[in-house]
Amino acid sequence: MKKLNALIKNPKQLFSLALIVVILASIFANMVNTSLYSVDVKRIYFTTEKGVLSGLLYLPKGANADDPRPTIVTTHGYLNSAEMQDAPAIEMSKRGYVVLALDMYEHGHSLNKLDKTNSSAFFSFWPTALFDAAKYIYDQPYVLKDSTGNGMIAVSGHSMGSFSSVMAVVMDEQQFATSGIRKIHASLAVGSDYLYTGYLGVDAATANFMYGPRINGIIAAHFDEFFFDSAASAKGETMIYKDYVLQADGKAFLGNPANPQAGTFYTLPNGGQRVIYTPYETHPWNHFSLETTGNQIDFYNKAFASHLSSSMKVSSGASQTWWLKEGFEFIALLAFFVMFMPLASLLLTKTKAFAGLNNPTETLVAGPKTAAQKGLYWAIIAFSAFFPAYFFPTLMDKQADGLLILQRGAEVVMIGAVLMLVYAYVKEKGASFSRIGAALLAFVGALTFRYFSTNAGRLFVQSAWFNQPTTNQVVYWAIMGALVAVMIISVVHFFDRSKNPDFDFKSYGISVTCKQVMLALGLALTLVITGYALLYAIDYLLVVDFRFWSWAIKTFEVSHVLSALQYMPFFLVYYFFVSIAINLNTNNTYINGWKGYAVAIFMVVGGLIIWMVLQYGSLFINKIALYPGQSLNSILLFALIPSLIVATVFAKRLYKMTGNVMTAAFLNTILFTMITAANTVVYSFLK
Repeated sequence: MKKLNALIKNPKQLFSLALIVVILASIFANMVNTSLYSVDVKRIYFTTEKGVLSGLLYLPKGANADDPRPTIVTTHGYLNSAEMQDAPAIEMSKRGYVVLALDMYEHGHSLNKLDKTNSSAFFSFWPTALFDAAKYIYDQPYVLKDSTGNGMIAVSGHSMGSFSSVMAVVMDEQQFATSGIRKIHASLAVGSDYLYTGYLGVDAATANFMYGPRINGIIAAHFDEFFFDSAASAKGETMIYKDYVLQADGKAFLGNPANPQAGTFYTLPNGGQRVIYTPYETHPWNHFSLETTGNQIDFYNKAFASHLSSSMKVSSGASQTWWLKEGFEFIALLAFFVMFMPLASLLLTKTKAFAGLNNPTETLVAGPKTAAQKGLYWAIIAFSAFFPAYFFPTLMDKQADGLLILQRGAEVVMIGAVLMLVYAYVKEKGASFSRIGAALLAFVGALTFRYFSTNAGRLFVQSAWFNQPTTNQVVYWAIMGALVAVMIISVVHFFDRSKNPDFDFKSYGISVTCKQVMLALGLALTLVITGYALLYAIDYLLVVDFRFWSWAIKTFEVSHVLSALQYMPFFLVYYFFVSIAINLNTNNTYINGWKGYAVAIFMVVGGLIIWMVLQYGSLFINKIALYPGQSLNSILLFALIPSLIVATVFAKRLYKMTGNVMTAAFLNTILFTMITAANTVVYSFLK
């Protein structure tokens, strides 16, 4: 422990160690990704009628025009990118298959250049993406064709990517009617049924007919948050236990056998073969599963059993290594975040440019002393933690009933703020500027909160300006949380801290000059640019990034930057007031040190973690989630929670280094908005 403390206090050594860990972990991740350099992995771009598609091409050594291989084109789900297909890409390429892990249009590095409206945006990218990629890959010399020109290509995708795989087969079959050639030999849908393709006229019956004599599979997890139960989908309460082989659509897909079994291939009269796998998993779990990956390996081996090259080393799903890449990238991810604080310390203490921010503070503000004060303290901590969790569904989906409660709550605070203001003027004859300011801030905060509650349907809605749908949800949730923090800080200051002579603007971390604000912004930009420069170097040299499951730091396009800039002012409000709140409440004579970090993290995400435990605990134990309609919102928390934990640590550390909250607010805003923007859909050319 002493050595660890010494390392933490030596920023040069800590930064060097973190940098070395990032580089080494990335090298090991690359070794796994390339199957010990037996596979060439590179990012490719190709132009289509709609725009530009990008993807990671896994090309085994020896695959060429003289030894063409069966090929798999696989893609991700909504809000994700090609890297989410690491498991099948690594496992199939090391067995000798060519694999293209595709970025869907408007995800990752792909761009849809066609104009679109709000109503058509969702249906503008996935219906043709996989077929466009299949047509491109079919023309490559390393892709195997049979003697009549049929392509030995499989299409697959997770969730939204599965919609695209179904549409690819349909379009391929339509072209077959005139060309006599099928480019696609097999398809495997992971984590979706025909709910959304139905809007395009491709329901279960149509798809089953258009599959023709191909080999087709579906991976339908029992606890999938979205699909595989038509009755649940109709009610909008999809987070329940499902068994797709017993559903009408599942049985029809298999050819309506008498006693359908998961994992069994069924041969149809037209020669096609069908199989359904049903792992005990959730929707995002499919990405991170030995069972699901094993199912994919076994499916492709069977689908291409008659078309394997003699140079391919095909094995079953028992020997998987993809998880090692995930492990090494997770280590790199943690080391990447560790780098920021020692680098900030070095810039503050070793450079003249940021010396004006070098104001380390160890001064602790006064904490609660009496039993009543301590009770109030923990009540504030608990409310801070549970408000954003309890109202999480309300704020993410802008639910009318919950928003009405919040509106009434804001009105109560407004009345209370007016009474506080009257008291400050009449009782104290306006002598306490501090109290008057607190009352006014409470009123403004409550008034703004009420406005956001009553006008939720018009705020942060999908448009050419706010062109990331899920970021719109998160930023609205964040703004409402920030306004709650404003009201709590104001009321507590009025009744408690205004009476304490030890409290001033410095205690809140907002006593800064204009010059220091600009320096804080400059330091934040320097840190982010340095971090991303390292990421881009790693990506260029090793074609890996920093991630764990859906929590990822990845490279971006100009469209991501432009979109992020539009959201940053609003996230800045959130990180600014949250930084004030956590440093006031966890850097005092009652709570500080490691306990301060623990309490701060609980304040920010403790309620959300408990919400997730209850949500998924109920799903697995009772076979129905606590909130069965909160499917996508539940999944978003898998990345949001760890990001907020890191942001909380940054807020406390930078406050200790600089004595202000602006530096952390700028850093967290720029860094985590960019991380969010690069990992979700960006609707470009939206009218």
